[in-house]
Order: sequence, then C-alpha cells, then structure tokens
Amino acid sequence: MQCGKISKKGVFNTSKRNTNIGNSLNIVKDKIRYYRELNNYSYQGLSDKLMLHGIDIHKQEIYKIETGKRTLVDYELCGFAKVFNVKLEDLVSDFIDNI
Repeated sequence: MQCGKISKKGVFNTSKRNTNIGNSLNIVKDKIRYYRELNNYSYQGLSDKLMLHGIDIHKQEIYKIETGKRTLVDYELCGFAKVFNVKLEDLVSDFIDNI
C-alpha cells in the first residue's frame, strides 16, 4: 500500500492512504479515551497525573484531544504513554496498521 506521493506541484497527495482520521486533528484520540476510561481517570484526574510529570494539559484540552479537536505535541504523547504505563506504539498502533 502506498502512503502518498509528492505531486509535480510539491503538494503531498494522500488520496491513496487509508488512515480514516477524517477531520480529526490527531491520530490517538480513541486510544487516549480508551486508556483514560480503562484506568478510571476523570478528565481532571488525568490532567493531575500528567501534571505530576510536568505536562500541563487542562481537563478541557484532554476532552478536545479525545474528540479530535486539538493536536498534541510529542512530549504530551510521551506523557500520556507514561501515565497509562504503555508504549508509544500502543497509542499509535491503529494508525500505523492502516497506512
């Protein structure tokens, strides 16, 4: 399966990709929600756990991540993995499996 090609105009063509992220701004929204619920964390509880690792994400921002309305940066992704005690690959595996 092809991941996409650069067109003659230099625009990355993703029409061949089957990523199924739609209008989402991140690829981990479902996994974040899954692991948050699995650990019985409220939005505030998860925010507090992240803060203990020096990552300041307000509970409303976690909701936005889970609904695909907010991007997240690499260190935030690492923080989620640390709090959930999972590997980074566990958070992105669904996306990787579909490209």
